[in-house]
Amino acid sequence: MAELKLIEKLNNALSWELRAINMYAHYSAYVQGIQRLQLSGHFTAEATESIGHANIVRSAIVKLGGEATTERNSHPIVHTTDYIEMLKQAHETEIIAGEVYGEILQTLKSHNDDELYDAIENIYFAELRSVEEVRMLLN
Repeated sequence: MAELKLIEKLNNALSWELRAINMYAHYSAYVQGIQRLQLSGHFTAEATESIGHANIVRSAIVKLGGEATTERNSHPIVHTTDYIEMLKQAHETEIIAGEVYGEILQTLKSHNDDELYDAIENIYFAELRSVEEVRMLLN
C-alpha cells in the first residue's frame, strides 16, 4: 500500500515535469522584445532541467514496479507573449513543484531507499532554487 502511494505521488511529480517541459518550451518560443535575450535561454534551460527531473522520477517509478504516466498535469498553460505573465506562470509552477517534491520526501522517510531519497531531495532543492530565481526575475 505504501509503495502504491509513493508511485502515485511520483506520477504526480512526473505529470508536473511533463507540463513544465511544454510550458517552458512554449514560453521560450513566444517571449519577445529585449527580454527574449535573457528569458528564451532561461526557459530553454528550465525545459531541459525538467526533462532531467522527469527521467529521474520515471526511473524511480519503474524501479518500484509502477507504470509511469505519459500525460502532463492538466493545470492550464497560459498562452501569452507578456514576459511578466510568463514569469508569474513559471513562479506558480515552481512553487507547486517544490510542494509536490516536499510531499514525496515526507513519504520517502518511511522507505528504506537512501538513493531515491537523495535523488528526490536534489530535485526538491533545484525546485526551491528555481522559485527564488524566478521571484528575483519578477522583482
